[in-house]
Amino acid sequence: MKRKELLYLAFKAAFPKTIPILTGFMFVGAAYGIFMQSLGFHPLYATLMSLLIFAGSMEFVAGHLLLVAFNPINAAFLTLILNSRHLFYGVSLLDKYNATGAKKYYLIFGMCDESFAINSTARIPKHIDKGWFMFFVTLLNHIYWVLGATIGGLFGAYITFNTEGLEFVMTALFTVIFLDQWLQEENHQSSIVGIGGSLLCLVLLGPDHFILPSLVVILSTLILMKKSPEKREVLEQ
Repeated sequence: MKRKELLYLAFKAAFPKTIPILTGFMFVGAAYGIFMQSLGFHPLYATLMSLLIFAGSMEFVAGHLLLVAFNPINAAFLTLILNSRHLFYGVSLLDKYNATGAKKYYLIFGMCDESFAINSTARIPKHIDKGWFMFFVTLLNHIYWVLGATIGGLFGAYITFNTEGLEFVMTALFTVIFLDQWLQEENHQSSIVGIGGSLLCLVLLGPDHFILPSLVVILSTLILMKKSPEKREVLEQ
């Protein structure tokens, strides 16, 4: 198979998966661009920060950090706290990303919640190169975010709409992704673990502190579940 055909097939398979992300990122990205403009920054700031940082909520925080005294230690600590969930994403994608060659460096940089959700759950056809599929998913999501932020930065002063409920866009998006994955699964164990671990930590710790503990619980449970069948196979041998 020729390289151009390989890339085309991977892009063709990846693009439909990212269409729901396009909708969410255009709204939230535009909100970020408008936010940066409201702080008095040139539209170019929103474009470059969304292109080079690409860290969602951290970009909103970075806007405020640019207005106060320079404190790199504080900035690094905030970044680690706000994006610490990516540590768990990275662990779960180690095997997949290691097999992609040089593309893994961009995949690591461009990993966000939405790209992780697609790349970790998508059933990629055998004739599609998995590395290029994940690359295009990540690239397209990155482009959507930059485009949304640029539009918000350029036209923020002229865009007037009711933003009430806008923060629910991404929640609804993840719900749709989860339901789609549930319908495709033959075994719902991992999904049930995810729901159960999240609900348990939500009840015990509350909505402000449950995310990281729930990730630890879910990841630990899935690792134990993966090891248990392997141990049984060894004992049977």
